Formats: sequence, C-alpha cells, structure tokens
Amino acid sequence: MRDMRDSDTETVPSAGEGTGRVRLGKQTFRSFKNPVYRLFFFAMVGLMAPMNMQIVGRSLLIYRITGSAAILGAVTLAFATPMLCMSLFGGIIADRLPKKHVIVAGMAGAALVSLTIALALTFDYLSPERPGSVWILAVAGAVQGTVMALMMPSRMAILPEIVGKDQLMNAVSLSALEMNALRLAAPALAGFLIEGFGFDVLYYTMAGFYLMGLILASRLPRTATVAAQGRSALAQIKEGLTYIRHNTTVLLLLIFTIFAVFLTMPYYVLMPVFTEDILGVGAGGLGILFSVSGAGAVIGSLILASLPNQRRGLLFLIGSLVLSLALIGFSFSSSWHLSLALTVVVGMGHTTRMALSNTLLQYYTEAEYRGRVMSVYTMELGLMGFGALAAGLLSEVVGIQWAIGGFAAALVVVTLLATAFLPRIRTLA
Repeated sequence: MRDMRDSDTETVPSAGEGTGRVRLGKQTFRSFKNPVYRLFFFAMVGLMAPMNMQIVGRSLLIYRITGSAAILGAVTLAFATPMLCMSLFGGIIADRLPKKHVIVAGMAGAALVSLTIALALTFDYLSPERPGSVWILAVAGAVQGTVMALMMPSRMAILPEIVGKDQLMNAVSLSALEMNALRLAAPALAGFLIEGFGFDVLYYTMAGFYLMGLILASRLPRTATVAAQGRSALAQIKEGLTYIRHNTTVLLLLIFTIFAVFLTMPYYVLMPVFTEDILGVGAGGLGILFSVSGAGAVIGSLILASLPNQRRGLLFLIGSLVLSLALIGFSFSSSWHLSLALTVVVGMGHTTRMALSNTLLQYYTEAEYRGRVMSVYTMELGLMGFGALAAGLLSEVVGIQWAIGGFAAALVVVTLLATAFLPRIRTLA
C-alpha cells in the first residue's frame, strides 16, 4: 500500500543492477530505509526465534520420550495436517482482513500453546517417565499448526504492501537473513536451555518471545484488503485455485516447491536421530548443527539481498541442487566435523530455494490473489510433516541415513529434469 511505504525506497536502484555482480554494502540493506519494514522486521524476531527454538525442543523431547523416529514423524504430522487443511482459509483471511490483525492474533495463539506445554512440563504431565504423555505434544502441535496456517499467508503477503514489488526480493532476502540469523542463535540457545534448565524453561522462553513480537506487531499500520467481500470463502478459494491453474509460472513454481519440501525438509524434523544415534552429540550438538546451518543460510541470504533482479529462476534451481547434494553427503557422514561443514552448505541451499520461491511467487502473482497463492505456498510446512512421517517409516526399514539420503537423491533427479525441460522456470528474471 502506498501509505505504508517510505517514498525514498521507490527510487533506490537494485544493488549491482545491470552488472550482475554481488556488492555487499548499504544497498544490501536498502529496505531498512522503510520505517514500517524496520518495525515488521523486529516484530518477526518474536515469531521466528521461538519457531527455531522449537525445532530443537519439540523434536528432541518427542524422541527422548519415545525413542522412535516413526513416532517422531507421526507426532509432527499433527502439526502438518492443519497446515495442509487450513492454509487455504489463511489465504482468504489475508485478503479479507487487515494482515496486521491476523499476525497479532496468530502470535497470541502461539504464545498460549507454548505456555501450555511449559506448564505441562512444570507439573510433570509431560515427561520421559510417562511415554503416553506424548499426546499432549500432538494436540499442541495440531493447535499450533492451525494458528500458523491461518497466520502465515498474511505474514508473507504483507511484504509487497510495505515495500512494493521493486524492493520485494531485497525485503524477502532480508527477512530470510533474519530467520537464518535466528537459526544461527536460537537452536544453540535452545540446546543450552534444555541442558542447563530443562525443557520447561525453554517453552517459557518461547512464550516470552511470542509476546514480544505481538506487542511490536500491534504497532504496524493497517494494511489493505483486496478480495471482494460479497463472495463466500469457498468461492474465493475456488477462484484462487483456478487462478493458480491458469498461471503456468505460479503453478510450476508451486509444484517444484512441493517436491523440494517433501524430499528435503524431513531432515530438520529427524535431525535428533542423527545426533543421538549416529554422531552421539546430544542436545548441545543438535543445537550447534542447527546453528551452523543457520550460518550458511545467513551467507546465502546476504548474497541474495545484494543480487539484481536477474536470472532468479536459474538461481532457484541451482540452490535446490546444492541443497540436495549437500544433504546426501550429510546423510552418510559419521564424522562430526564433516557433518558441520556439509550443514553449512545445506543452510545456503535451503535459504536460496526458500527465499527465491517466495520472491518469484509474489512477484508473478497479481495483488488480488496474492494471499491465496501464498496460502498454498504456506502448505509446504504441512508437507514437511508428511515427508517426515514417510522418511521416519522408511528409516525403520533401511535406516535413517538411506532414508534421508534417498529423498535428497530424488530431488537431484527432479531438479535436473526441471532445469532441462522447464525453461519457464529456468529463464525467470
């Protein structure tokens, strides 16, 4: 929206525009000239920090309670199912209601879920001594999945209204930088809190972060609503899906993203199996691995934020290929130091794939349909759970290394085929 943007941001040229070169400097951070973007950026710390802490906390807690990769994947599915079923309604909400209000409500819901788990841990309703108590995490995951499904399309679709399409790649890349910087620090903090104070302190800390983000997000200006109010939600969902079906660029980007998420994201959910059974490094090592992955992602985000709006489709495919090859190497590594090095590359590939898919989808989608398109994109978080369940079940048969490595190898094939036979993606500017 015009009233949300700093007018100076409209005239800032892209870093290295016309040269194709990467130049780190003040141009890399040009979206920070927009005061609304700065407020949004710091509000998102309250969302992204606990999300990254939970990657360590929830997965490790489930695995220590049950000792089963299959159950870990199954409980994760409780979070994933609402992400698939409710995300489309999140897109309608993003187009019908002010996105600021949706974000604030979502953070309030997430804070309540974290506080509930913390209290369950404090009063010993959830512990390794009570394996059946894992149902609490399943229910909490389902509630949180619903909250995130309804909120995340608004969180993503608000960016073009803040900075405009010309600055979109820079703003998305800086938001990815933020998330990945938190991936660098938050998992290590989570591991420290678990080992030093216990899982309950971790969840109280997460609830505090959500509340901080809620307060900052409540100060954002009101954003536009662009969908017609007279039609039903189901009619608007159908309209959005029809738009995707007829927009070949958006459709192909979403299909490729589905494959990429399903085949690579289970690695994050099942990481405790590697740290507990293969590398033997415990909660501290699990936090370090996630943090090192975040370091690689920070590097990738800085590079993307400095690039001009050129050859983004090809970079998207290259990032996916790098991600899958590094993940194959990590899967079969039993060396701690080699695993650390490969995790850096995994982080770089992951942030390249994620930031560019987000940017390209929003760039090539009309504003009227952006919330609904991004709601389909948000469903990737649900696919992560289904992929984790499939990989967890497969690991019971062939082992965790062959399960994760095999999934990554399948993405290598998909990426090479897309590069060779889908020029519409490869040639996107």
